[in-house]
Amino acid sequence: MDAVWPLIAEFRWWPSWGPTVRAVAAEATSVAPGVRGGIQTPIGMWVPFEITNVEPGRSWVWTVAGIRATGHYVTALGPDRTRVDFTVPGWFAPYAVVLHAGLRRVKKLAEMR
Repeated sequence: MDAVWPLIAEFRWWPSWGPTVRAVAAEATSVAPGVRGGIQTPIGMWVPFEITNVEPGRSWVWTVAGIRATGHYVTALGPDRTRVDFTVPGWFAPYAVVLHAGLRRVKKLAEMR
């Protein structure tokens, strides 16, 4: 779990695993309630975000362009096993395909650490 949480919580890692994130600009270096910033999409457009809820080491949720977006959850399954879940609002269900790609990237990055 120690290898995974920083990957999903620290902004510097987001472009490494987020298929829709090219860059991040924020007022902090990692997720915390109320932190605001922007993500640059693959087409170069910047979109504002705000971190709305954080349970340190376990989960965070955000809004993107003022709209409730994905949730990110980390659960320890054992000393060397961690489960990562991303959630998406029902109306945005097709985005689950993108989230699945992100999960594969997080797994690969965590295994390299």
